[in-house]
Amino acid sequence: MLRARGVRKRFGDTEVLKGIDLEVRTGEVLCVIGPSGSGKSTLLRCFNHLEQIDAGRVWMDGELVGYEEHGPAGRTLRERHARDIRRQRERIGMVFQRFHLFPHRTALQNVMEGPVTVRKRPRAQAEKHARELLDQVGLADRADHYPRQLSGGQQQRVAIARALAMEPTLMLFDEPTSALDPELVGEVLGVMRDLARSGMTMVVVTHEMGFAREVADRVLFMDQGAAVEAGPPDELFTAPRHDRTRAFLSTVL
Repeated sequence: MLRARGVRKRFGDTEVLKGIDLEVRTGEVLCVIGPSGSGKSTLLRCFNHLEQIDAGRVWMDGELVGYEEHGPAGRTLRERHARDIRRQRERIGMVFQRFHLFPHRTALQNVMEGPVTVRKRPRAQAEKHARELLDQVGLADRADHYPRQLSGGQQQRVAIARALAMEPTLMLFDEPTSALDPELVGEVLGVMRDLARSGMTMVVVTHEMGFAREVADRVLFMDQGAAVEAGPPDELFTAPRHDRTRAFLSTVL
């Protein structure tokens, strides 16, 4: 479903991504781990063109994300029209570290917003689906609550429901529990576990090693902008091949 080849990204003089190659199959859960500043979140943002890549290619279901190829052998990239980028993003749900809910809208209205304004769905249809999604994340009884009336974990679960309301084929999670108090982490991870079991294709940047070990089909370890190694969690966590991976895991396990 998702393929990246030679992805590079630079901010000023700092090269944040150094030629990343990876593939994510349909229905697979890939967890991306590594120290802060290793490029994990930037890579995730390149997958839905929130960040423009400096080199390489990203494909979603065989379609180049964010760009069109031009010139001899398609060597030149030209950014797609904004409406085409929006169309591509509709298929990619993203949940951020911060919840980014509309403070003046209820949980139900937050979840309905995308289908009504972007997809032009009838309000009754969007509301029915939004209530089903809030029930799915365990918040059916909080539909009429505003974000300020919800805990951090509840707000993040609303954010997950909001992303699912657009019916994406791929879900991206950028450290979705990092802004939560420890006692609230479990309720968000529980929703994500259920989503993985349902067959949703997911790429999860996380510091929750237990979650990665339990839920991921594969784990990618990144360091200093490079994809150091990837493999099934049982292999990567118990017998990492690279010294840098071993050193990192010794500090977090």
